[in-house]
Amino acid sequence: MLCGKMMSLQTKPLACKSFLSKSCAQPQFQLSSKIHTTIPRLDIMEFFDDSKNWGQQEVKHGRAWTLDELRIKSNVDLHKLWFILLKERNMLLTMEHESNKEVRLFPSPERIDKVKISMRHLETVVRERNRAYHLLETGLDGERPARLVNNQLGMRHMYRATEHVIPKMHNKKWKQNHVFRYSGSAVRKFRKLYREKLYNEKRKAKNRDRNHVKHLMRRFPHLSKDLLAKKYPHVDIAKIIRNDESRGHHTPE
Repeated sequence: MLCGKMMSLQTKPLACKSFLSKSCAQPQFQLSSKIHTTIPRLDIMEFFDDSKNWGQQEVKHGRAWTLDELRIKSNVDLHKLWFILLKERNMLLTMEHESNKEVRLFPSPERIDKVKISMRHLETVVRERNRAYHLLETGLDGERPARLVNNQLGMRHMYRATEHVIPKMHNKKWKQNHVFRYSGSAVRKFRKLYREKLYNEKRKAKNRDRNHVKHLMRRFPHLSKDLLAKKYPHVDIAKIIRNDESRGHHTPE
């Protein structure tokens, strides 16, 4: 009974329409107890940034977590950091949505990208540890089984197996949606035209690079040949040097 009286809540009326207003910086519920041992909670306001950052042109922030920094941390620290990043991402996405709704400036939008990069790096580190553990214990990597298969158009793609309640030989719906074979004259014609398209794209890309190298050598005759060979490895630099199109209006050495 005493705890119920101490933890009773006193509601406050909502006096503004937008969460980005300065008057909404206070929580909507206030504890009436004088003595409590629980940590302070802001309820729904935890989805919003600090009120001093509202309307600012720029918010100071750090860089994303790197793989080397995350690899030296323990599993407990990674688990805590994941939820910190998740909470930060939800807060930033909420602020971005509210700013767009109120047609206001969202300061430093690159924070969202840095949080996503950190979360992606953290997932990579956790996957590395899980893979090493499973390889040591079972000899398998622990990842979902995957294999290269052909679809009905003859295009190869990676299929990752998933668990199903119904066995494969009795699952008619799965068999209808996953056909790993192709046949017919129409498919053969499509594959022929598709391979021709890919070949033409590669050929045109090589021609563009070769013409670009010729143009560079014509404008800059003293350009480093090693640098060109490193940047364009599939272009024959020695052959282009002997070509008249790569020579400018100067006397050859």
